[in-house]
Parts: sequence; structure tokens; C-alpha cells
Amino acid sequence: MKIICLSLLLLLPASAAPWKKDVDAAMRDEMKQQELVGLAVGVIKNGHIEYLKGYGWADREKQMPVTRQTLFRWASISKSLTAVAALQLWERGRLKPEEYVRKYVPEFPAKAAPITVRHLLCHQGGIVHYTNGPVVVTLRRYKNPNPFESVLLALDTFKHSPVVNAPGEKYAYTTHGFILLSAAVERAGKKKFALQVHDRIAQPLGMATLQPDYQWVNIPNRAVGYRKRDGKVVVSTDTDVSWKLGGGGVISNIDDLAKFAGGLLNHRLVKPATRAKMWTQQKTNDGQITTYGLGFSFKKYHEGEVHKWKADGQGVLLVGHSGSQEKTRTYMILWPAKKLAVVVMTNSQHANIGKVTGRLFSVLWPPEPLR
Repeated sequence: MKIICLSLLLLLPASAAPWKKDVDAAMRDEMKQQELVGLAVGVIKNGHIEYLKGYGWADREKQMPVTRQTLFRWASISKSLTAVAALQLWERGRLKPEEYVRKYVPEFPAKAAPITVRHLLCHQGGIVHYTNGPVVVTLRRYKNPNPFESVLLALDTFKHSPVVNAPGEKYAYTTHGFILLSAAVERAGKKKFALQVHDRIAQPLGMATLQPDYQWVNIPNRAVGYRKRDGKVVVSTDTDVSWKLGGGGVISNIDDLAKFAGGLLNHRLVKPATRAKMWTQQKTNDGQITTYGLGFSFKKYHEGEVHKWKADGQGVLLVGHSGSQEKTRTYMILWPAKKLAVVVMTNSQHANIGKVTGRLFSVLWPPEPLR
């Protein structure tokens, strides 16, 4: 009889796993605590997608629930896509990391010191972000009513801005730097940037919903965004992000973000040696270790929480990227040694997405009990 019972347990569906019930309870609690409107989460264990679920509303006013078909903006996780596309060309010898970026994109004006592809990949090119220096926009007329569908024309949004530091001097996060990197990918790959992402990343992984979040395109299942104002949760503004495709302009459902994470864990996008370089913390010219690799950031998991990385020797090193933008907060974080990853997407700008992600990790990998 005991053997029969054990056999029945082994045949139970994966949804009966106790950890899945714990994840579900934790996410429902975070929804309530943070007043989130909509949320989608995914869990990859042992390199396999084991959990995908939506919570709350994709459109609160129309009472449309979040499902696995709901599309959320990736925001800055888009930078990891761009980095993978660049490193794939690196493997093919078509985009060299130590080459000056102007070799590929001569439209980008020369600065006081040359900026390399590697500088862009690790945020050390000195390219201005949003608020750390003056952003100089080139104003001109375009034939195309949606000019920034071209990543080369998108350079007009910042290319004449002064640099904020010398290349390699320090880490300075910049979305504009990844727009420039996407232009280099387009030139080196001899195909539109978005098509390269589709052909070499989305299609091989079966990411059917990944696409540019163009506001002029009618994209079904796109989530409505929400934010807090005067203590109330209200509908967000709906800003155009076409100009920053390579730095924060794609959209997909939770399944496709999970597939991207799984593809990274399972070496399906770049060779193991390339991935090792991609996931190595980069140093500045004076040897300072930064919190960023090549298109990916680093965190620590310690005492049941995900923390900012610091060189204290405590915790487990994690790799991934977060995203913050109108209508969305996102997180993708991976523990390569365990082949474990979690992905989180919400349409609530007020979300503490790091807390949601940390809560997921604490369920999947509980902290050691105190002795």
C-alpha cells in the first residue's frame, strides 16, 4: 500500500508542488501589501520553466485580468537583449569589443576620447543618461512620421550631448549608450536591429510575443500602466519609447521573458566562454570592480533577501537586470550555478520590484536557519 501511495505522489501534476503554493501565497501577499494592479511571475528551476502565472488586472477599468498573454514593457531588461545581440556578432567576428564605435557608426560625433564597443556594453563610455548631464537633442524634419523606428535616427536624441566622464574612468549607467550600441549592432550585422533580435534570439527560443513597443502599432493584450498619485492608484501616462529600442523599448508576455532567462541559463544564445565574459564584473581604468558586466548587472542573495552587490564576501552572486519605466517595473535575476531564475513583470510603477523578487527567492531558496 505504501508503494502504491508513493507512486501516486510521483504521478501528481507539477502544480501540486508545495513550493508553487508558497510562491502563489507570497505573490498574493505582495499584491496586497504594495497595492499592485497587475503582476506576472515566472520561475525557472534546473533550467526548465516550472511556474508561470498572472495576478490582478491588465486593465482595471475594463476588468481585464493579467494572463500569460498579457504584454508588459521590458524597460531596461531590453539592454540585456542588446548585449546578447552584440556578443553574438562578436562571436562571428563582425563586432569587435575593443574597436571604436565610430568605425561602425560614423554618424556619432567624435568625442574628446574614443569610445569602444566594450565601453558601451559596461556603461563606461561616458554617454549621458537622463539627468546626469545636459542632453542635447538634434532637431530636424523627418520623412518618416515615426522616425525612431530606425535606431540610427534615434541617435538624434542625444548624439551631440557632451560626455559625462572619460571612457573607462567610471561606471555611469546610460540608456543612450545602449541606443548607440544598438546602432553599432545594426551596422555590423547588416540588418535592422529589431530583425536581428528576432532572428537570433526570439525565433530560436520561441519568443512569439517579443516585439518593439511602438505606440503607433495596435498591439493586442498590452497592459495598461498604473502609478500612485496623492495616495491613489491611477492610470499612468503612455509615453513613446520607440527612440530607445535597444535601451528600453521592447514588450512581451511573461512566457517570453522566462524563455529568454532559460535560454541564457542553458547556453542557447551564446557560447559558454562568451557567457562567462558577459557575466564577469568589469573594471574601470584604475582597477575598480563595478556592479555591471556586459549588459547585465550583479546582485547578492544573502539571508533570504536580494541585495545590491558589494565586495564584502557575503552571499551568493546573482546576475540579471531590472527595468523601470512608465507603465512598468520588471526584474530578471539568475543564479547560474543552480540553473535557477525568476522573472517578474508588473504594470504598477509604484512597485518595489526588488522586494517582490527577493520574496520569490526566499520561497525558492529559504535562508539557512539560525543556529
